[in-house]
Amino acid sequence: MKRDADIAIVGGGLAGACMANLLVRLEVVDAPRIVLIEPRLPDVAAGKAAPRDFDLRVSALSRASERILRRCGVWESLSSARVGAYERMCVWDEQGSADGAGAIHFDCADIGQPDLGHIAENAQIQRALLEHARQAGVNMVAGQVAALSPADTAMSVELQDGAGLRVGLVIAADGADSPTRHMMGIAATEAGYRQRAIVTHVRTAASHRRTAWQRFLSGGPIALLPIPDGEGERRCSIVWSTGEEAARELMAMDEAEFCQAVEQATDGVLGRVESCVRRADFPLRRVHAQRYIASRFALIGDAAHTVHPLAGQGVNLGFLDAAALAQVLGDAMTGSADVGELPALRRYERWRRGENLLMLTALDGFNRLFSNSSAPLGLLRRAGLTMLNRLGPVKNQFVRRALGLAGELPAAARQ
Repeated sequence: MKRDADIAIVGGGLAGACMANLLVRLEVVDAPRIVLIEPRLPDVAAGKAAPRDFDLRVSALSRASERILRRCGVWESLSSARVGAYERMCVWDEQGSADGAGAIHFDCADIGQPDLGHIAENAQIQRALLEHARQAGVNMVAGQVAALSPADTAMSVELQDGAGLRVGLVIAADGADSPTRHMMGIAATEAGYRQRAIVTHVRTAASHRRTAWQRFLSGGPIALLPIPDGEGERRCSIVWSTGEEAARELMAMDEAEFCQAVEQATDGVLGRVESCVRRADFPLRRVHAQRYIASRFALIGDAAHTVHPLAGQGVNLGFLDAAALAQVLGDAMTGSADVGELPALRRYERWRRGENLLMLTALDGFNRLFSNSSAPLGLLRRAGLTMLNRLGPVKNQFVRRALGLAGELPAAARQ
């Protein structure tokens, strides 16, 4: 039976929108043969102007992610006034100090790079990716998937409004609770961290000096991520991961109380915290799909894995998933294979599931090691950070890996 499209992407978030653009730019399939299904599509695309205020949710984009966005053709369209490069990073333990023992410092100059990454608004990246995909000719459908029915030659997709289509492959990018993952019977291992992440923006008395600051507290890490403001580099995005009860208390504080709490939690590294915007919080958990593929079906981004935000790697991993899947599908199509055949999908799963599991396990271990009040572990943490700070080659290799300058990278992340 004739297919209505070659590929349906379920979810128009960062990973899904990136996937649509890569399929077009890498010439895997023609844009009109791609359908992107997203229930909130009218609110995030259609050429609407960016809101004046910064989005509370930001991401630390690695060099690999920057290259992928360049390959998508959208990097240049991101506003330079709202994307800030950071050149240094300082991480320290609460029992140490930012400029003393128990701290580690990273500098882009040590690895011959212009910066260590960029802080950008999730909403701005998503808007640019969706608009670019629309202009390229990708079909946008504002709707939700109600059912999936795989067959030998096609996947039937039924939408909640009763509409349906037949496609060669469904790529699920519909979030950590992924309804389509459940429809396909793919189980996931899940564990809550018993933490919540509070996000907001603050203005500080001292300049952030294009440095990302992160202090590990017994309840969880707090990060100050530099964002551009044109007023002396004094604006930072806050990501504060802490216990659930502490998070409730912090969310209940007035602005002055919260600013004082942030200043104390960051050991006054940027001086007085003068103001903050509205706050939001969300629960933290670890999710990892036991399989990334099924018949004519593949998972990417948060639908496949959700990691702790302490290293800001969630979005970067999702972009790498999209680039790897686009590459293996392109290779398969070059050999005249069917876009949804399992051999290519298995190659993608072997490639990305191992890489993501390694990162998920490492972040889980870091959080467990640092988010506790054990005195012996505190001594171990401070000694380890101090030692790593002195081991230049090891430290630089760690940075190169985090930046996406090392490891088994898709071609789109290397160019």
